[in-house]
Amino acid sequence: MKWFTACLGACLLITGCATSTIETRKQERYNVYSELPPDQKAAVDSGQIKVGMSMDAVYMAWGKPSQIVSGESSSGSTVTWLYHGTYLQEYRYWTYQNYCYGRGYYAAPSLAFDYYPRSYVSAEVVFAEGKVKEWRSLPQPRY
Repeated sequence: MKWFTACLGACLLITGCATSTIETRKQERYNVYSELPPDQKAAVDSGQIKVGMSMDAVYMAWGKPSQIVSGESSSGSTVTWLYHGTYLQEYRYWTYQNYCYGRGYYAAPSLAFDYYPRSYVSAEVVFAEGKVKEWRSLPQPRY
């Protein structure tokens, strides 16, 4: 029992150190956070973003993006932050299940399934001149 408790404590300590929360990100960029207008501070505190926010404010609210894409529009260059989500996709297939009946061994068709993690773009934020121009959240795909 002591071994289990020690392993559980070590796992919680390791995962606790690796997690990025709004509070830790605000502490990382405290100078930027203290300069934000009150409405943007409230948005960051609740994990929301608004048009006009800086990249630092979006980082504090949502964390590090999964991917950064550069582009250009009619009004100039843009930077798009992509955030990825994960879901489990079910995969069904036919296999054979062995069973014993009397003195013989037989195989019968059986439906089996597995789950595979799939990544998808869950949100994107478009920046122009360092400020949020537009953003949108995307639904989890149906499978």
